[in-house]
This record gives sequence, C-alpha cells and structure tokens, in this order.
Amino acid sequence: MNFHDFLRIRTRRRFLDNVLGGLGSAALAHLLAVEGRSGAAATDPMGANPMAPRAPHFAPRAKNVIFLFMGGAPSQIDLFDPKPELHKWNGKPLPDSIAKSLRLAFIKPTAKVLASRRKFQPAGRCGTQLSEWLPHTAEIADDICLIRSMRGESVNHHPGQSLLMTGSPLLGRPTVGAWATYGLGSESRELPGFVVLKTGSSTQGSTGNWSNGFLPSSYQGVMFRSQGDAILHLSNPQGVSGAMQRRDLDVIRDLNQAHLERTGDREIASRIAAYELAYRMQAAAPGLIDISDEPERVREMYGLNDKATSEYGASCLLARRLVERGVRFVLNQHAQWDHHSNLDKGLSQKCRTTDKPVAALVKDLKQRGLLDETLVVWAGEFGRTSLSEWRNPSDPANIGRDHHADGFSLWVAGGGVKGGQVIGKTDELGVTVAENPVHIHDLQATLLHCLGLDHAKLTYRHMGRDFRLTDVGGRVVEEMLA
Repeated sequence: MNFHDFLRIRTRRRFLDNVLGGLGSAALAHLLAVEGRSGAAATDPMGANPMAPRAPHFAPRAKNVIFLFMGGAPSQIDLFDPKPELHKWNGKPLPDSIAKSLRLAFIKPTAKVLASRRKFQPAGRCGTQLSEWLPHTAEIADDICLIRSMRGESVNHHPGQSLLMTGSPLLGRPTVGAWATYGLGSESRELPGFVVLKTGSSTQGSTGNWSNGFLPSSYQGVMFRSQGDAILHLSNPQGVSGAMQRRDLDVIRDLNQAHLERTGDREIASRIAAYELAYRMQAAAPGLIDISDEPERVREMYGLNDKATSEYGASCLLARRLVERGVRFVLNQHAQWDHHSNLDKGLSQKCRTTDKPVAALVKDLKQRGLLDETLVVWAGEFGRTSLSEWRNPSDPANIGRDHHADGFSLWVAGGGVKGGQVIGKTDELGVTVAENPVHIHDLQATLLHCLGLDHAKLTYRHMGRDFRLTDVGGRVVEEMLA
C-alpha cells in the first residue's frame, strides 16, 4: 500500500467511525474486503485463526511441500539432459536458422557451442541418464520424476524467480508457499505454516520468493536458521518471565480484538495470530533446532560431519523435522548456481555441497513413511544454454554458460508423483523443447493438484479482480501423477 492509499483508507476510517458508527465499520470492512486488504481467512466469521486447517477441494495426494530451490539456474546440459550431438558442434556456432530463435541474456547467438564434459550414466531400475556429478541423486532415480521440457518466460533472474514462485514475472504477487497455506492452513499450532531456510549468499533469491503479496500477512514465509536460535530475538529479554509475557500478550490481544470488532479490519486477526504463534514458538523452536536426538547414522547420511555438506545438510534435515511437525510448506533455498564463468569448478562445488543432503532427504522421508505425503521439488528458475560464455578468453577454465528458459530441467518426488520416469525432451542440441512442453504454470497447477487444490478455484479478490497462482494459464500434468 502506498502513502496515498494509506491516507485515503485512514481518512475513510475516521469518517466512518466517527460519523456512521457501527454501520460505518461494517461498510469499511466491506470496502477493505473488496480491495483485497481485509485479511479474511476461510475460518470463523471474524478470522480469529487464519492458519486453521481447511478442507482441500478434493482428496489430496500430498499434505506438505519441501521446495528445494537452487537459485541462479543450474545447468541442465551438465546435470540432467545429456546431449551427445553437441560434441559434433563443439567450438562451432549454431546454424543461423537455429540460433536466431534463442533468447539470451549476455551472449550473442553467434557464440560457440559448448558440449558438456560430464559423463552421463543410467541410474536406478528406470535407467534415467544422470551426470557423474550427481552420484547420490542417482541413488533415488526411481523416486524422482525428471522433467526435461520446462519452459519459462524470462531469461533474467528476478523475473524468472518471480514467475517460478508467484506465477508472474512482476514482483508483488503471493508466492506458492503463501497460496498453499492460504488454501489449506497448517496442521502445526506451534510453528508457522510456511517456513523458509536459506544457505549460500547471493543478491538473488530476495524476500519476494516467500512473500504473501496481497494475501493476509499470516501467509508470509517465516525465515528460520538451522543453527543457534531458530528465529532471531525470539527469546525473552533478561528479566522477563513467561508469566509476565503472557499477561502482556493477553492485554494486547484484548485491545486488538476490540479494534477488530470495531473496525472490521481483518488484518488485525493476522496480527493477533502472529503474537500467539510467536509465544508458542518460544517453546517449540529450540527443540526443533536441537538435533542431538538424531542418531549418528542420520547425521552421517545428511553429511553433517563433512564441512562441504554440513550447512546444507542441516537445512535439509531441518526441512524433514519441520514437515514431521505439521508445517505445510518449506522453502529450502540454496544460492548462487549462476555459472557464467568457471562452470566446471563452480558447478562441481555446488553438486558436492547439495547432492548428498538432497538424496538423504528423499531417502529419510521414504523410510519414515513421509514421502507419500510430502512433495519434494528440486528446481532453479531456468537453465543454461548449450552455447559458451567466455568472459576471459585467455583462461580456458573461465568458460561458462548463459541463461536459458526454453527447455530446462527440474525434478519432483513423493506426494502422489510417479517416480522413475522422464517427462518431455529437448532437441538434439538442447536449444528448445521438442516434446511435451511443461510451462511453469503447468508445474504450479500440478503441485496444487497434489495438495488437493484446484488451481483455477484457489483465488483471492484484489484490486477488483480475482487473482490466482497460475494467472490465466496452467494445466495439471497428468503424466506426473502416480
């Protein structure tokens, strides 16, 4: 809301409260709801618990989501989509008829082809071809559905990430985690319904990836840390006892409730719920972060004893502990897969860091009986081109790849998804989708479908029209479903 909107609504509130009394409050509540600012939730009439569990549209295949977001765009050419034909063109430019169709961020269509130096081998009983840099992912090949025909609309990071997370390249829309909790609420009373975990450092992957947008603030992602205090400043200051805090919260709750009943501004319900959730989290969060009760074999499986994998391994283990406790949506974001240069060194390091913990997460969920009800997504915002980007031609190791949004790869496991299969394919040179294209909106529609939500019916009225995650597109990819 901008400053002028604030003044307009504030002036209306004063007028309606002072002049029209209770009738004015009801009118204001209606105006706020029409503008999508009411914070109304599908709960009790006053929206006292915006995160209360709600019935899905139909029987769900999954209850929770763990979204493993690899920010910066991993190279599908070197990890998931082998292209032996590229070796015939290595070091040469593509034919003009093919090159002219490319959408590129930094290089020109005349750039030379860069064949992958990676060896691909069949994995699992399904025989899916995977890179040598993903030996642990190869161990779960029979559990994952690999999509090689993904399509987006932007070759720039922030619009690409916004499209993946919100369904629109424009910032300010609710993210998929916010939509999921808005539609279903949460089964956890002690923890937020939407939790964010971050590892790695980058200017990419901003708070827009877990924003509630114009949905009520209860549905915004809450960032947790995998070590120390789960949330900074969650603990009481020295000298403040639990009883003192409870008395203060009771007074604040009563004041907020009175204001809610007087004005009808349902965002106040979100505020009340946030205070109460924070109070309950003070007891629940420390036990969540304390992994001393995990057996050594689990710590070893996630790579917690290895410096290269310990940080990301801890975040993957924490993601499992969160869904065990009823958290609806976990965004586990790992930064800086943006390899315009030093591709071999940078990409191998990223795989070294994440491959083992990711496979451990899927295995761990499966052996605990949680994979059937937990949807695991591994994705970047787009992929990398089969052409080379060489920012320092004097250094052969400096070579990298540019952004590529037409024909990249990601995978999904668990939660009603049929594993051990590959959906779609790109052409022989990895330039475009050749079979069964899957748009970002199709992926989003399918994820919501697995949660028992119809993407076309999960809407929120804002600024005079109904919005949804999939905008005006999206289809459920039936081939993905078990």
